[in-house]
Amino acid sequence: MKPRVGLVWDQPLVFGRFLEECGVTSIPVTPHLLAAPFFRGQYSVLIIPTGFANPAYSQVLPALKASSGRIRRFVENGGILVVYGAAAPLPDRYSWLPFRVIYQYDPGNGRIEIVPGHPLSPIISDYDPDHIEYDGYFSSFEGDNVGTIDGNTVLLEKALGKGVIVVTSIHEYPSRSFVTSLCMKAGETFF
Repeated sequence: MKPRVGLVWDQPLVFGRFLEECGVTSIPVTPHLLAAPFFRGQYSVLIIPTGFANPAYSQVLPALKASSGRIRRFVENGGILVVYGAAAPLPDRYSWLPFRVIYQYDPGNGRIEIVPGHPLSPIISDYDPDHIEYDGYFSSFEGDNVGTIDGNTVLLEKALGKGVIVVTSIHEYPSRSFVTSLCMKAGETFF
């Protein structure tokens, strides 16, 4: 059985097809499902793509806020949550996470420096590390700084219970090897 990845968005995305090509099953999770108390999806990884807080792109943010407790339980029980950049200069974009993350919207391109040998380092292995697009950086946060561009944090992780939360403002799809290795680390957990 292929690992199941929940892809949180309003409608189907090309990102879902990319995940399928990585050898995982991509399951769309709409804001209505995310916030519904009766919904019991089971996933290895839950991914929230870039632009989740920008109302021009999606209406995901209110559902994330409404389901913050369920998101926390999903991770504590062994799930992996991957959250991309908010892509919006709005307050409280990450307030639904179970730890503090302060984000500065400031798109750019630069050389990424990742902690050598870190398990998250394959996230950019399909790209030139000298030219990584990003939509902002994290000026303050709880957790571990894993990757920076021009000294600003663009990749961080926070262990929580049996799982982990990865937060990144990298504006690229993750590498295929990253998706595969991440899904193999996590067992399926109910959301």
